[in-house]
Amino acid sequence: MDKVKQQAEQAAAKAKDTAGDVQTKRELGKAYDALGRETFSLIESGEVSNASLEAHAAKIRELQAKLEEEGGGESSAEPVATESSGPPAMPS
Repeated sequence: MDKVKQQAEQAAAKAKDTAGDVQTKRELGKAYDALGRETFSLIESGEVSNASLEAHAAKIRELQAKLEEEGGGESSAEPVATESSGPPAMPS
């Protein structure tokens, strides 16, 4: 009986660690998102200029234009908010 209880406690501890990892990854994803949005804003305002960032900014502009063409609403750096139950993809 003690062995079953010990295994249950270990499983509970592992689940708690996993939940903490998922939350940390979600927060990390949000931090990367905020950094990207701010960087795009700085690029658009001319405060930041960097060739490696320009390709990413151009892609955002292209996607915004596509949304406008498709009648997807206004062109802004704010995407439609979606709620995901899983952790965010890690940047590469």
